[in-house]
Amino acid sequence: MINVENAIKIAIKTGTIQIGSEKSLRLVKNEQAKLIIIANNCPKDILEDLEIYCKLSNISIYQFKGSSWDLGFLCGKPFMISTLAVVEPGDSDILKLKDSNSN
Repeated sequence: MINVENAIKIAIKTGTIQIGSEKSLRLVKNEQAKLIIIANNCPKDILEDLEIYCKLSNISIYQFKGSSWDLGFLCGKPFMISTLAVVEPGDSDILKLKDSNSN
C-alpha cells in the first residue's frame, strides 16, 4: 500500500505539481495532468467539473482522505488547497494511486 502523504511530499519536491482548482481544470482540459488529487471537502461544483473533464481526458481522480486544510499543510502552504494536479511525478510513486481509486 502506498503512503499517500509521503508520495505527495516527494512529488512536490522532485516533480511538477500545480496547486488550485483553476490550474487543475486547465491541465485536465489540455490533457497535461496525469493525476488529480481532491480534498474530501472540495466544493461540489469544482468536483463535478473535474469529474466530467477527467472522464473525457481519461485522467484519474484520487480522493484525498483529509480536508483542504490538511492538503495545504501537507504541501507546505499556509492556506487551503482543494485540488492539485500531478504533471510529473518526479521520484515519487504517486501515479500508483490511479489504480487504487480511479474515477
